[in-house]
Amino acid sequence: MTIATAKRFTITEYDRLAELGFFHEDDRVELINGEIISMVSKGKLHSVCETRLERELFKLVGERATLRGQQPIIIPDYSEPEPDRVIVKNRADDYLSTHPTPADILLLIEIADSSLKYDQEVKLPLYAEAGISDYWILNLVANYLESYSEPYQDLQGKFGYRKKIIFLPNESVNLPYFPDLVLDLSRVFPKIIPSD
Repeated sequence: MTIATAKRFTITEYDRLAELGFFHEDDRVELINGEIISMVSKGKLHSVCETRLERELFKLVGERATLRGQQPIIIPDYSEPEPDRVIVKNRADDYLSTHPTPADILLLIEIADSSLKYDQEVKLPLYAEAGISDYWILNLVANYLESYSEPYQDLQGKFGYRKKIIFLPNESVNLPYFPDLVLDLSRVFPKIIPSD
């Protein structure tokens, strides 16, 4: 009896497929653990939160670091996710030579509504295993920020974060690596206007 196994793509193979035009411009895909995954389309709430977050981070961070949105990061050898927002160390070439790796990442942020379970159960252990020290999920289902830090591996070999702190949408949070920078979450979470 022969057992079929799925093909796991390496980052090099995935990038080559993109170069060869295997994906269309409007295809929203990312490489996660060797699998090419379709990304969930964004609703209005997600888009508005992303716009507000980008505006606030830009005002706070300025030129002290580089802000990237929905652009690839490299997690060798089988993952090239495209997080909603990443704050990375400044680099002279602005990452022209290679996408950021975990060593470059100061803060990784996902905005989650329909993707919440995926961001918590698939991406969280991936980011923890890569050693990404700070991971935030802007949870639009529960309407709060999940702040994760201190990646670890348990005795069964699973990865996660030791610390999880919840910040409500009317609270503020300090940016990792920039203790003097405070993000006012009321300026990030969309204001939901009740309908009559």
